Amino acid sequence: MVQSLQYLKESASQTAGPYVHIGCTPNFTGIEGVYETDLGAGPMATEQTRGERITIRGRVIDGTGTPLKDAMVEIWQADADGLYNSPSETRGKADPHFFGWGRCPADMTTGEFVFETIKPGRVPFRDGRLMAPHVTLWIVARGINIGLHTRMYFSDEEEANAEDPVLGRIEHRVRVATLIGKREGDTVTFDIHLQGENETIFFDI
Repeated sequence: MVQSLQYLKESASQTAGPYVHIGCTPNFTGIEGVYETDLGAGPMATEQTRGERITIRGRVIDGTGTPLKDAMVEIWQADADGLYNSPSETRGKADPHFFGWGRCPADMTTGEFVFETIKPGRVPFRDGRLMAPHVTLWIVARGINIGLHTRMYFSDEEEANAEDPVLGRIEHRVRVATLIGKREGDTVTFDIHLQGENETIFFDI
């Protein structure tokens, strides 16, 4: 098949290098004065935000089982009522006290990313069926020049997960577990595996 000249694939020699962090999280890299605080840093909710507070913790793990220490993860999600804080939201007005988006560089020692947020509400799929509560993640790191997209669902939502129209389309059912964050108390743990037996499902969007 002839490749379109409008969209050239990246070559193996290309890399995201350190520039993602310099451009997206300058304060994290020690470059001050660009932003007062890095965009997307800090809690995604305020004291006025409606909904159940949760902490999402995870790591981006390579094919050798090693956590990446230079990964950067962004998440976005609906508010507690299932509405997005976006100009494109037409179903109602989202909670003005919830940002709905966050960005976190992985810890340079542990490789861990952490988001202080709320548990999202259910959002309708294109055909009107309700999707299970989930957050969407975008991952970049050294060697990942084009960001990877995935989702995290919740282990305490078995019934909703069972009827989710996106999870239902996954042919290899054993891999559904790679999209389920494990909830213990107020903390949800979600490791992202780039390769290997537990490779996370990524979405082509």
